[in-house]
Amino acid sequence: MPLHRLDVPAPHVLPFAIGTFDTIGPLSRAAYPHRHTFYELAYVTSGSGTHVVDLHRWPLRPPHLCVITPGQVHHWQQTDEIQGCVVLLDPAFLLAHPGDRALLRTLGRRPSLPLTGAHADRVEELLCGMRHEYRAEQREMLSVLQAYLHILLVHASRMPPDATHVPADDGPDPATAEGRAAALSGEFVRLLERSGPEAARTVRECAAELGVSAGYLTAAVRTATGRTPAQLIRHTQVLEAKRLLAGTQLPVRRVAREVGFADPAYFCRFFRREAGVSPGEFRRGAGTGAHGIHHGPGSLSIDPAGSPS
Repeated sequence: MPLHRLDVPAPHVLPFAIGTFDTIGPLSRAAYPHRHTFYELAYVTSGSGTHVVDLHRWPLRPPHLCVITPGQVHHWQQTDEIQGCVVLLDPAFLLAHPGDRALLRTLGRRPSLPLTGAHADRVEELLCGMRHEYRAEQREMLSVLQAYLHILLVHASRMPPDATHVPADDGPDPATAEGRAAALSGEFVRLLERSGPEAARTVRECAAELGVSAGYLTAAVRTATGRTPAQLIRHTQVLEAKRLLAGTQLPVRRVAREVGFADPAYFCRFFRREAGVSPGEFRRGAGTGAHGIHHGPGSLSIDPAGSPS
């Protein structure tokens, strides 16, 4: 299954993009099932059709907000004239507000959120502010965009569920292999959210905690997310390291130990390979605001043919 990636010139600088369905490009309306390595928020203001997320078919009822989290399978079906705003962000963009990950997971479990009246006006206002900030490329742009996103997610999470808006089908049966894989993958992701040196750091350790074999866990997670447990573990370690480097004064050797590395030199090589910069370079950039540099919305592209890394 295709895995779409957020491909911007310097993902460690600004792992974020915002635009319309038209400016983001045709992949923003992809009609074939695919997964993302990033989060997507699609604010649909007009058009008709169906948004299919993890085999649930959600009829479009504009204006509404659609939230897709990394690993979810989704596509647009029988759509006509879809218009609106699209926000794309890598998990690294959430460093300033780690709690936003939980908000996105919660919203991802009800990925189609119809809006009415004041709720629609507020979402439109926040997205307009984000687009203006993104285009202006002013000092501290990153922190302003992160603040806008945080407010948007909190506002969306406060909206009461719409009992009349339900998927047109029942989705995957938890008794099937696909349903079991999705459930186990969810438990694995929650396990990875634990931090500190005592957290499970290997596929074998995670499998033991979940009561399954490492092979079964690998197959289930790959089926549900398109990535292996080892890839997700590395991704989690990098994100936790970034939080500690940006938000604390802990020495690099202590950061290494906190994310499961006994050898600081090996951690530095790992971090550079995964993040594209050394721990010291990342910390200096976070401290000076260099991570707010932006290369322009026209540089965004998404690679549908990429394989998991």
